[in-house]
Amino acid sequence: MSTANQGIFRADHVGSLLRTEALKRAREAFESGRLDRQSLRQVEDDAIRDAVRLQRDVGLGIVTDGEFRRRWWHLDFLTAFASVERYAPKVKARFKSDRGDLELDAPGLRITGKISRTKPIFLEHFAFLKGNTAATPKISLPSPTILHFRGGRDAIDKVAYPDIEEFFHDVAQCYAEEIRDLAAAGCKYLQIDETNLAYLCDPAIRGQVRDRLGIEPDALLHRYVRLINDCVAARPRDMKVMMHICRGNYCSGWAASGGYEPVADVAFNSLDVDGFLLEFDDERSGGFSVLRHMGRDKVAVLGLVTTKRPQIEAEQGLLERIDQASRFLPLEQLALSPQCGFASTCEGNLLDEEDQRRKLELVVRVADKVWN
Repeated sequence: MSTANQGIFRADHVGSLLRTEALKRAREAFESGRLDRQSLRQVEDDAIRDAVRLQRDVGLGIVTDGEFRRRWWHLDFLTAFASVERYAPKVKARFKSDRGDLELDAPGLRITGKISRTKPIFLEHFAFLKGNTAATPKISLPSPTILHFRGGRDAIDKVAYPDIEEFFHDVAQCYAEEIRDLAAAGCKYLQIDETNLAYLCDPAIRGQVRDRLGIEPDALLHRYVRLINDCVAARPRDMKVMMHICRGNYCSGWAASGGYEPVADVAFNSLDVDGFLLEFDDERSGGFSVLRHMGRDKVAVLGLVTTKRPQIEAEQGLLERIDQASRFLPLEQLALSPQCGFASTCEGNLLDEEDQRRKLELVVRVADKVWN
């Protein structure tokens, strides 16, 4: 039974925060061999304590570690599985932005043998966060669909996995093991960061799925829903699982456009999660009418405050947009957040720490006005 309408965080955020200059310098020194891992860890610890203090000071009841121990929002976790190998990209990933197109040398992923989880991956990250806050600690995991979507069948070893269903089974088992350990450590709020469902909303990318993966987008959607559900099926009843459906986030750029309509009915009703953090920051995100598909036991967190630009949204404009959304889903099933994280990679988006603070304060202030 869903716990979505119990203990809702009306003011939420996606999780990643801008890295401080000290943290950026320390990671660069570590990657170049000028700093040892323990020294990097000390800088990370201090930065996370400051990030927790920021979230407390702005009034958030949910806190993250800002993803400060990660270089990438997804690769740090996925490449910790046995037989998951990163490789140099053959083509650059392309992101769109207000300044024009951006290119990123995003490493590819391939599966070279039987995939397994040989040890906990983010358990220590969570334990440190939990030990440094009295608020509810949240940790995010990249969606398991990434291990398939980037390369499809061709990136998965056919000797290890002659039947692709065996691959999906093993991926789900790895995630279930990580979630079990996080739950045992006291994790009550888990977030899954999912990009590929958003990509299936973009007509151009849907065409690429047919050409590159040889799969109909709607069939892939259903298979991914089953995979995610298998990953979270054994979670304890008191663990809230939320999904952020993201159109990409790199240096204030995005990878996909289009409203959620192509996936909304299936995703909002069939995924065994407690709710969704959804991007609604501008016209490329589509309208609120998709909220009519939302299951009555789920929460829609409206990502109305953009992390892509430093300009601060008008409070009255946010209030009006929440009112518009409530015409399709009752207020008791809604909450508010920034549209995405502030730094899905170490580089971060093109705004500063004061902009970040003001946007988080705005989310809390508006949520307080709407939901008291």
